[in-house]
Formats: sequence, structure tokens, C-alpha cells
Amino acid sequence: MKTPTLRPRTCWPVAFLFAALLFVTACSDSQPSAPTTTAAVQPAASAPLIADATTASPPADYQRAKWDPIHFKPAIDQASDQQCLACHAEVLKPSVRKTSPAGVEAATAKAWYQQTSTYEGEQDTFHRRHLQTTLSKQLMNMRCTTCHQGNEPRDEAPGSSATVHGGNGEFTLRKMVNPETTCLKCHGKMNWEVMGLPGPWAQSKETFQNNCMLCHAAIRTNRHQVNYLNAKAIEEAGQTNGDVCFGCHGARAWYRTSYPYPRHAWDGMAPEVPDWAKGRPTESEVRFITATMNTPAQSAAKNIAAAQGASQ
Repeated sequence: MKTPTLRPRTCWPVAFLFAALLFVTACSDSQPSAPTTTAAVQPAASAPLIADATTASPPADYQRAKWDPIHFKPAIDQASDQQCLACHAEVLKPSVRKTSPAGVEAATAKAWYQQTSTYEGEQDTFHRRHLQTTLSKQLMNMRCTTCHQGNEPRDEAPGSSATVHGGNGEFTLRKMVNPETTCLKCHGKMNWEVMGLPGPWAQSKETFQNNCMLCHAAIRTNRHQVNYLNAKAIEEAGQTNGDVCFGCHGARAWYRTSYPYPRHAWDGMAPEVPDWAKGRPTESEVRFITATMNTPAQSAAKNIAAAQGASQ
């Protein structure tokens, strides 16, 4: 009787497939080098950080486009909408389904964002509602970089790479933007308890003639002075229709929490800080502050300039 011996079983089909996979991967990674473009590589120190959209060449391939300097700071802070839309033009194309997957026709149903009186027209896509509608052009000055601050091509999970840090507001799991510092600004819950209203705005607006300016003509008067909003248009429209204010302060709420807006000082503001406002910033983010922002420092500078002019 022969003693059985253990012999390694050779799986030739598996080995062949594995070798073929390695060969295909090597071929896909070793693409011929493409001509150097101003948009694909880091420009020289003496050149502008981002080339003009009319002169910049499109990236040679997807890999170069993904790692283009425009997707990272500091280049993203100077990126124009034209440069973003050169590769992302599809976000502004009208592409709403005529019929939902459940069979409901869009023309016979109202989306959640159509519930306020300020929305006009049929259903529209996310980016078009923020950039292309009549109301968005009238009241807002949104740009691509208002929300998008670049894109990290590594694993989209906090702590998964050297440049992605969780817990500090720079990154949110699987999101192209940080909702807590962008979306929540206009899509948070209306904090009617802090405002001292008798109930939610839907129940209280008749008491205040659907006019937020009855109170806010003297309270928190230093507002909307950021570069993604048209402050004058908002103030004028809000005097005749409270939905203009409520639309961004609770009517289109995505979240159950309210946004902790900075408390910009206004004339007659009480020096005591209420408990609900403790810890809040007193200035908007630097990248959102406009040249006309009436901050305390700017107000002091204006007063000094006026005094000097009067003395001359």
C-alpha cells in the first residue's frame, strides 16, 4: 500500500487570470505622458496661482484632473465659476425627471422647496435652484466656492489620510461639502423659542403681519453682509413678504437644529450676552465678509476717518 503524499495543487486557471489582471493594471497605470498644461501642474511661483479660464487648457486625463491644484487650497479660494464649470457643466443642465420612480409626474406634485410662496416655476435641480432661478439671482450671489472648498480624492472618511482630519469641521463623511458650515446657514430650523415668539412662524406670522421687519428694524440690524447674499435686495423684499426671510430661516429646513449665526454688533445692542449666545462668534468667516461689512472695527475706522475729515 502506497503512502499518500501531499502535493501542492496547481490552479493554472486562477494563476493565469491573476497574471492577466496584473498585466492589465500595469498597462492602465503606465499611460504615455501628456503635454504639460497650466491647469494640470503646479504653476511656477512667479505665475498666477490659477490661470484665466479663457487661457487654461483642460486637464489631459482624469487622473491629472483629479489632482489638479484647483481642487486644493489655496488655489480653490481663487477659483472662478467658469473654471469650475469647465469640467462640471452638467450640474447646471435641466435634468429633473418628468416622472418619479414611483410613477408620480413632476408636473402634478410639489417638491418640498416649492412650498413657500417665493418659489416660482417647475421643479428644478439642486444646483440650478441655487444659481439659476429668478429668486436665487435676486437675493443671492452664490458661487461654486461658496459651498465647495475643493475635494479630497483620498478615502472619504475622517482620519483616513494625512490631509483628512475628523472632528475639526474640515470634513464630513462622504460629503463634497461640510453641511454644518454651509447648508445649515440657510436650511436650519427657525429658532423661534430664542426669538421669543409665541410659536413657530406658521402659527405666529399673522400676529406680526407676516413681516419680520416689525422687530428686526431695530434688532440685529447688522445682517446679511456677506458676499454670497444680496443684502439690499433681501431687506427690501422682506418688508412686503415674510416668506422671503422665512424661506432661508426655517421654511426649507433640512435639519432639526438651527445655525449659530455670528452676533454682529448693532446700534443699541445690550452689552450683556445672553446664555444662548455665549460662545458664538462676533464676525462672519473671513472668506464671506464683504468690503462693506459694518463690523465694529470698520465702524471705528469710519468714525475716525469722518472725524479727521471734519477737522481739516
